[in-house]
Amino acid sequence: MTRIPITRDGYNQLHKELENLKKIVRPQVIKAIEDARGHGDLSENAEYVAAKERQSFVEKKIHEIEQKLANSEIMDTTNLSSDRVGFGSTVTLENHDNGGEVTYQIVGPNESDIRSGRISIASPLGKALIGKEVDDEVTVQTPGGVKRYTILKIS
Repeated sequence: MTRIPITRDGYNQLHKELENLKKIVRPQVIKAIEDARGHGDLSENAEYVAAKERQSFVEKKIHEIEQKLANSEIMDTTNLSSDRVGFGSTVTLENHDNGGEVTYQIVGPNESDIRSGRISIASPLGKALIGKEVDDEVTVQTPGGVKRYTILKIS
């Protein structure tokens, strides 16, 4: 099985989410099921049905996170080079379309979140940036069309 790269922060965040689901959310759902059972006929009990659906969702999410953690390989990002873009690098880009600047950290697929400025190493932009240097131009085919960027800074 292929190991999926992840930063230490990303691993810790997933682990924290798993602990929350197991220690807080799961017991709350079990209590809700018990309370709903006390309301009588389960076949017509909307609270019971909703609690069971929530339980199914929570158990699926727990399993999903456990799989992600089991398949993850924590990558050491403490001694990153600022010469070339690599896993864990934070890259500031100039968007040729609008002249604006964007900053992204290159992370593993299990921790990417574009709104938080983290893009996957497996994404089209992530792949295009790997190995590039400051002042290099990058062209990426995206669902919205071709995008062009210039690398302004690597940290």
